Amino acid sequence: MDGVVDGLQTQLRTARRSVALLAAAQAILGSAPPVVFSLGGLVGYQLLSDDKSLATAPLTGFNIGMAVGAVAIAVASRFLGRKQSFMLGAVLGAVGAGLGAVALFQSNFWLFALGMLLMGLCGGATQKIRFAAADASPSFYKPKAISWILAAGIVSAILGPQLAIWTKDLAAPVLFAGAFIAIIPLFLIAVLMLLPLRLPAMTSSSTATMPARPLSEIVSSQRFLTGMICGISSYALMTFMMTGAPLAMVIGCGFPTEMATLGIQWHVLAMFAPSFFTGMLISRFGVEKIVAAGFVILMGCAVIAHMGIELWNFWGALVLLGIGWNFGFIGSTAIVASSYRPHEADKVQGFHDIILFTAVALSSFSSGKIFTAYGWSFMNLIIWPVAIVCLVLVLALMLKSSSAKSA
Repeated sequence: MDGVVDGLQTQLRTARRSVALLAAAQAILGSAPPVVFSLGGLVGYQLLSDDKSLATAPLTGFNIGMAVGAVAIAVASRFLGRKQSFMLGAVLGAVGAGLGAVALFQSNFWLFALGMLLMGLCGGATQKIRFAAADASPSFYKPKAISWILAAGIVSAILGPQLAIWTKDLAAPVLFAGAFIAIIPLFLIAVLMLLPLRLPAMTSSSTATMPARPLSEIVSSQRFLTGMICGISSYALMTFMMTGAPLAMVIGCGFPTEMATLGIQWHVLAMFAPSFFTGMLISRFGVEKIVAAGFVILMGCAVIAHMGIELWNFWGALVLLGIGWNFGFIGSTAIVASSYRPHEADKVQGFHDIILFTAVALSSFSSGKIFTAYGWSFMNLIIWPVAIVCLVLVLALMLKSSSAKSA
């Protein structure tokens, strides 16, 4: 018995050390996306002389990079190991930040977009850190490990926007270049933090007692389709509004860049902070109700944004946008996860993520187009039809579940 206890204690100490290193890396690497989303559209607008509707194309590049990075890191992990893959992602992020700064000095729009694409690859790698933390922990420590990674996300939400505010004039008179220069040493610090990390080897499951179903059968089920459509809708709406908000605040309404950046900070905090109790709410009220609540909150975002163009309208809408995304996306992910068996996960998740990040990339690209053509008020209206369709889908799924339980 003593040997078992000692073994568990050793396992726990190792897990805590690994999770602490991963959480620290998450806090640093996760600080880059708030910088990109608070400044990227403004930089694009600044670098373009003619077609300002392309201002958010660098953010589209970032989202495409995240999509490619999430897949590429998963593949690289099988050959290099997860630690080396995370380190590679951080190095690519540093290179991307450097290209972004060079592009600003050269006033080169497409070089800046390429830099954001490379930073997106790092973002895709960062998305996998929470899974590595869970895999490195014994079953009884997994929830706490994930909580530490989420806590690190809150640190990122504060660090990233403050970094943008403190350093955007560092390379004056080249506006915003300092913020991207400042990211480079942070990413390199993350590489050093990951050096002592020890993660268990990835293993494939061979314990499945039932054959894997064809992908077409899984993705055509009502449960999967509802979860995927609602998840993609919540993420795409969040990206669409978050990308356009800094343009609306600074270009459209004349607010200082600092106010737009702080708005993104509150938004990112609202995205991650509810995660500490979202799981508990899902357990108590059911996943479908939480997804529905998320889309109702997104409607509230549209109401607040449409009421006016004061600072509180933008900040309040961005906070509701973050909370609505948290409930809608986490709940939708849980619905998708319940639609397949463990040994079917790889192909289903791959299919889901390709469609998800394609939609997110399109939403960030269209944000600049629609803002330039129709303005901020029209952007808010787009939330309504999307949210209503998703609420109808969730209601239909709830009715089907109730019928199955009563049968």
